[in-house]
Amino acid sequence: MKNKHLATFGGGCFWCIEAVIQKLEGVEKVVSVYTGSHVQNPNYRSVCSGVTGHAEVIQVTFDKEKMSYKELVTIFMTSHDPTTLNRQGADKGTQYRSIILYHDVEQKAIVENVLDNLKSKFPSSIVTEVTALDIFF
Repeated sequence: MKNKHLATFGGGCFWCIEAVIQKLEGVEKVVSVYTGSHVQNPNYRSVCSGVTGHAEVIQVTFDKEKMSYKELVTIFMTSHDPTTLNRQGADKGTQYRSIILYHDVEQKAIVENVLDNLKSKFPSSIVTEVTALDIFF
């Protein structure tokens, strides 16, 4: 149980990111959730309206013996466009923003390192929001 860890990411429609991440070795479970706001019990319609402030994200349970958090963040960052604000492809709105929600200070440091290392790989600035995970639905 000590090797089971959580990661939480959003990069457009949660089903698109889920499709990429769930295939990785070491990923045991992927759950689609809403987070990034304190509005209680949002539903799909209210989130899509853009008024709740939630983002569509996935919460990943992974085995650190098979996949490091750094590898997972790197794969996430390169599986969507982290340079478009509130948009991924045809999906537009704040609920589709690029976001990484860290679970502890170690994850935060890893995310900052990965983003710093990747910034020269993209033609535009990375706009991925990095924030502590608070509550999700």
